[in-house]
Amino acid sequence: MNHSLVPNSLPAFTKKFGGHYSVKKTSLFLPIFISLFFLAACTANPENQTAISFKGGTISEKDIFNHLKKIQGADAAVQQLVVYQIFDNKYGATLSTKEIDAEFDKTKDSLGDYFEAQLKQAGFTEKTFKEEIRQQLAYKKGLEKNVELKDEDLQKLWASFHPEVKTQLIQLRSETDANEVKKALAADGDFSELAKEKSIEPNVKNDEGKKTFDSGTETIANEVKDASFKLKDGEVSNLITATNPKTMAKEYYLVKMLKNQDKGTDKSHYLDELKEIGTKAKLADPEFIKATISKELKNANVKIKDEDFENSLQSFTKEVPDKEETTATKK
Repeated sequence: MNHSLVPNSLPAFTKKFGGHYSVKKTSLFLPIFISLFFLAACTANPENQTAISFKGGTISEKDIFNHLKKIQGADAAVQQLVVYQIFDNKYGATLSTKEIDAEFDKTKDSLGDYFEAQLKQAGFTEKTFKEEIRQQLAYKKGLEKNVELKDEDLQKLWASFHPEVKTQLIQLRSETDANEVKKALAADGDFSELAKEKSIEPNVKNDEGKKTFDSGTETIANEVKDASFKLKDGEVSNLITATNPKTMAKEYYLVKMLKNQDKGTDKSHYLDELKEIGTKAKLADPEFIKATISKELKNANVKIKDEDFENSLQSFTKEVPDKEETTATKK
């Protein structure tokens, strides 16, 4: 179990690694983000007030601030602080308490008995954690507001779209286990009973492995979706081997199709589904995230007065030449 305090359904902040932009979920336990909160506090009151005293000397708030500025990753912390604040200022007011509480409850439920310990370890109270969630939700909402899906985008999505199907899945640890279940099915074994007995999915005892999904569902492996969509009602798949995108481990599945359906020729019936798939794809696209943040920073007219942080937002504010200009320069 991943005992992380990060809300699972929120898009991640974009960080720069080796010149490329990759989407990562923010870890609230990394020292850099602890430093971020110190930086925010010190920036609000950077005078030479004593923060720490000891025999023979003192350390002021300004001393701490100047020290944190030199820590590796301080630029990234300031970058996140600025971006989240700008998105919060612009989009946070549109969030309801109900939305924030729902995200809070998701995280609390997913951690169970670990929640209080993780909250304390991260230095949060329930109130301050909800404030963090509000900022992340505002960031997500800001990204979503900038998504523009044109007709050609929807047409491309339509080409690979498959509408919702109803299935039963049996997930197994090994190819050997999968083949044994396949033999049992061939000998008139009951799929539901075998699912409850053999599948390693956590809720299979309650739902008999029943899964409903379409081509845009992210919780079902692509290999499983592709194989499932080819099945007729009542048909059981051959052994499906999939790769877990997180662990890169092999996973083995058998699928029974309960109710398949053809999408037909009129995409207007599925516009909501297509827009949802397209929006999710945009929110996972590092280039879209970078462009959106750049746009919001420009609109907010951000000015960095501290020379130690003057390059903190450079990855988002630096002008990139267009393709024609780049080609002309090379010639």
